[in-house]
Parts: sequence; C-alpha cells; structure tokens
Amino acid sequence: MFKDKTILLIISGGIAAYKSLELIRGLRKNNARVRCILTKGGSEFVTPMSVSALSEHEVYTDLWSLKDEREMGHIQLSREADLIIVAPASANLIAKMAHGLADDLASTTLLASDKPILLAPAMNHMMWNNPATQDNIKTLTHRNIALIGPVSGEMACGETGLGRMGEPDDILCAIQGFFYDRPLNGLKAIVTSGPTFEPIDPVRFIGNRSSGKQGHAIATALVRAGADVHYISGSTHLPPPSGATEIKVETAQEMLKAVEHTLPADIFIGTAAVCDWTIDQTSTHKIKKEGDPPQLILKETSDILKTVATHKDRPHLVIGFGAETENLKENATNKLKRKNCDWLVGNDVSETQNVFGQDENQVCLFKYTDDRKDITYEEWDRMSKTRVAQKLVDEIIMTFEQTNRDNIHDITDTKNIATQ
Repeated sequence: MFKDKTILLIISGGIAAYKSLELIRGLRKNNARVRCILTKGGSEFVTPMSVSALSEHEVYTDLWSLKDEREMGHIQLSREADLIIVAPASANLIAKMAHGLADDLASTTLLASDKPILLAPAMNHMMWNNPATQDNIKTLTHRNIALIGPVSGEMACGETGLGRMGEPDDILCAIQGFFYDRPLNGLKAIVTSGPTFEPIDPVRFIGNRSSGKQGHAIATALVRAGADVHYISGSTHLPPPSGATEIKVETAQEMLKAVEHTLPADIFIGTAAVCDWTIDQTSTHKIKKEGDPPQLILKETSDILKTVATHKDRPHLVIGFGAETENLKENATNKLKRKNCDWLVGNDVSETQNVFGQDENQVCLFKYTDDRKDITYEEWDRMSKTRVAQKLVDEIIMTFEQTNRDNIHDITDTKNIATQ
C-alpha cells in the first residue's frame, strides 16, 4: 500500500504513545519506510529501543546531537519524508506548531517542513476542550494540517470524554488518502452534517441528536480523494475538516439556503440530522415557567434531501442518510424511493446499537440500479466512522470511474458511427 513512501512519525508525550508502536507495525507491514522522532515526553512512555526495533531505523531524539545533525538533521528529516505524522500529538506540541515555536527536534522539524502533516491528538478531554487548544486546532486546520481524531472513551486518568487518540487502523486508513491519485479531483461535493436546532424562544430549542462525527469523517475522506468539499454543518464540537470549505448553520431553513447557494455540485451527501419540525410562532422573549406549559404548534421543515434530488441543478450523485430505530430495511427502502436520491445509507440508532456520539457505526447501503428499476442492499460490518467514510468514498470513486468509462465508450461509439 505504501511502497516507496517514507513516513516520518513524531511521537510526543502521553500514554497513547504505546499505540505508536502498533502504528509503526502497520506502516512497515504495508511496505512504508518509517523514520521516527521521539520527544523527551514520548520517551517516558515508550523506549527508543522499541521504536527502533519496529521501525528498523535509528530513532532521533535530540536537536543538539552532532551525530544526528550530521547524518540526519531536522532539515533532511523533513525533506526526506512523503508525509509527517504526529501520533500522539500532545496539547503542548500542538501549541508549539500553532505558534511557530522550535525548541526541540520535533517542533523544529515540523516548522522546517514543506510536506503534508497529519495530527492524531491525544490528551485529557478538558485539555482538548480548552479554548486555547481549540484555537490552536483551528489555526492548524486553516493551514491545511489534517487531523484524525481524537475519539471519545475512557482515559488513563479514569475520566471519560473526547480526547483519546484514534486507533492505529483508522490512522492507517487516513494515511492511505494522502497517497491517492486524487480520483475525485475536479469534482465538487456538498456534505451536510451535525444537528439542526429550531428555536422555541431566545434560549430554548428543539432539535435532533447528532455529534456530526460521521459527516465530518466523510468530508475529510472526500478532501483526501481530491474533491472540492463544501461542509455545511449544524452546531458540533468538531473542528472544520481540513481542506474543506465550512459553512456553519443552525436551523433547517438556514441549511437549505446554504445548500441551494452552494449548488451546482457533482456529489451531495446529506448526513445532517435535520429537525423535521419547527415552531410555528417563535417567541421573541424567554417564556417564563409560570402557570400551564406553553402549547407549541409545530410545522414541517423543508425537506433538504428531496429538494436537492429534484433540483434543477441536481448533483450527479445524491446520497441520503436514514436513521431508524426499527424495520431498517423497509423504512430505508421507502425513504430512498420517497426522496428520489440515488443511494441511501441506513443505520440502526436504537438503544441496542449505541451509535449516537460514538466513534463506530454499523450501516447498510441501499442503491438504485442504473435503470432505477431495482434496489440493491448491502450490510456493512460495524466499524469506525472513519472506515465507514472511506468505504463510502471508495464506492463513490468506483461510480465516477465507471461513469467516465461509459462516457469514453459513448464518445468512441459516436466517432465510429461518424466514420462509417
């Protein structure tokens, strides 16, 4: 998979450093050349010997080592690599990168680099959610530095939250995207993500549950495949996907306007959990908790997926998502027909599946056949949302490659007829 590719892996401080050893194994198994920089903090959790044994190369640690600078200095390390991965990426190293600091070998090499960089953050959830860290992440993503993770889960400190480093398999999946031939280059994609909120009054709302993780992963995979991605998102805690144009919205109507303003496009993927109803009369003042509860009159919101699927600027490929708590196959098939989309990704969001806010998903892909007479159905294994995204984008790539082949055949057939 990574033959003739050189990966520079920077391992910074944190208990997640142990995952870097499995990542090195995966890279070597896929024929990558691996060079490693181990920070002082990283060496508290993994040893240079173990990193060296797995990478089959010397490990670099010290900016001021004459031997290192003579044989493989920070400039050469940054130039030799096809991709630089920081895994784990600590809050401290992320801050150094954002502010252009260079006081050790890792930060100096990153500052001197002209190669793509992938960060796999790992830290306590309070550190990740700290406004300083989030500002640093926004700065780095605006510089087109890519992120994989973090994910939610239990941490070494005993607390639970968003901040765990992604699994090595998911990082390998993300790395693969850097070495694509960019098969979707020249195509424009719209991805809606996250929830929409409909205001009741200035402080209350109704809405749908959604972390936005699946849509974020799909937008990221499309960017890696070369697409011009426009990411239209409701309120989430996720940073914008690196390389995508982000448009923030709140209500279903705002999302619809953003989508229509962004059309035409080649691909539309509607992963957003759009609220089906809005309040008929929104109060301009906070409703006081006095007397009887207010009687809320609801009206339907605009159907974004159906609007796109029947639009005069309809994308070539329209993909919807359907969250169901029962009768998944029947309900998803009916939704595919009602909405007039081409594919529908159905997922079971019942309590037994436990997918809301999690890092894994189990979905089924429903597709119309080319003549739109039949619907095919494929159930995917439970996997990370990163892998669901990559698998879906792989399907999209195959579809557009087939379309291009068919177009070439049509042109060839026309030329043959013309010469007869």
